[in-house]
Amino acid sequence: MRVLILTSTPPYPAHQGGALRVNGIVRGLHQHGHDVTLLCFVEDDNPARYAPLYAYCSRIETEPMPIRSRAQRLGQLAFSPHPDIAGRLDSATMRDHLARIVREDDFDLIQFEGLEMAIYLPFAAELKRQGHTRARLIYDSFNAEAALQRLIASVERQQPRRLPMAAYSHIQAVRIDRFERDICQQADAVIAVSHEDADLLRPNRADHCIHVLPSGIDADAYAQHPQKLDLGKHVLVFTGKMDYRPNVDAMLWFANGILPLIREHHPDTRLFIVGQKPHSSLDSLRAKPGIEITGWVPDVPPYLHAASVYVAPLRMGSGTRLKLLEAMASGCAVAATNTAASGLNDQVRETLCIADDEQAMAHAVLTLLDHPAARQTMGARLRDLVRHAYDWQALTPALLAIYREIGLG
Repeated sequence: MRVLILTSTPPYPAHQGGALRVNGIVRGLHQHGHDVTLLCFVEDDNPARYAPLYAYCSRIETEPMPIRSRAQRLGQLAFSPHPDIAGRLDSATMRDHLARIVREDDFDLIQFEGLEMAIYLPFAAELKRQGHTRARLIYDSFNAEAALQRLIASVERQQPRRLPMAAYSHIQAVRIDRFERDICQQADAVIAVSHEDADLLRPNRADHCIHVLPSGIDADAYAQHPQKLDLGKHVLVFTGKMDYRPNVDAMLWFANGILPLIREHHPDTRLFIVGQKPHSSLDSLRAKPGIEITGWVPDVPPYLHAASVYVAPLRMGSGTRLKLLEAMASGCAVAATNTAASGLNDQVRETLCIADDEQAMAHAVLTLLDHPAARQTMGARLRDLVRHAYDWQALTPALLAIYREIGLG
């Protein structure tokens, strides 16, 4: 097949959820003999940054990342019926580029990665109606976005000082719901990353058909790491993009309400918050004992291998948590909320320590800290489960089976 993939940025280096998913899809398609073209935005015109992708892509076409001023965004929020996410990557030059490339090449499939890039799916559908392409149009959803915003609003409204953010998320949920429905209806097929997300998206399609393909990783890449870190005896690690609201909320909740309970029993416990672009609301944590906010690091696996326990205290979000897969592939014992563990299969969920309130989460972490053998057993079990269920060697054939269901391949 000849496949065109639209994604927000080149999926290399693949350090974040969307990039990890797209990178795995691209590599898997190439390894199965399919021709892949990428069309994406770049913040600077430096092909050397993503040169390794040429091992898997026959072409990489780019456009400058659109710039939206604060005034433009506020105007759109106030006067546009469309959700904020629909304007982030809106670009007339990208539409022109897409029109040109589909006329030049006879693609079998055009896949839109995430809702930000799915704004171009209706435009591609119009090109198809005009006879400029015969490609099947696939929406690969990273999240059930309207449901995610509703969940965020429900968490934010619990604190009076965050009521403005709760109001924002409530308004966005209503707007995204209409937008998401339109995208799902115009796509030839929709892929969700979990059965939970599929159930949320199913009412958006007349045929109620939502395919499921979990996000995955290259499990062997996390099994060991030559760089060794000694961070102490009782080390907790959380990883993620630290300007992302669910991650920020998770760390504020954990650091303020749970970590003090843990340090009552183990005063030497240290929490490492690992990830780029720490939000300013996390600054209040820097002065607290036992907390290290690293910002961007060149490699996350050394921190995972140094962890006593990986913590995932997420209270909002959807989809498959790639940060959890990375931790499990590294052999970490994991304490997580039900929200963090959503999207994972039953075997994985049964192996994790799952807790949803402060006392229960503190107890789960302390139990793991106090029992090294149990941590080791859990880590080994999770590593095996990830390798068999969430490695792209297993997931790519499932993706190709989805394509065959819609007459491709």
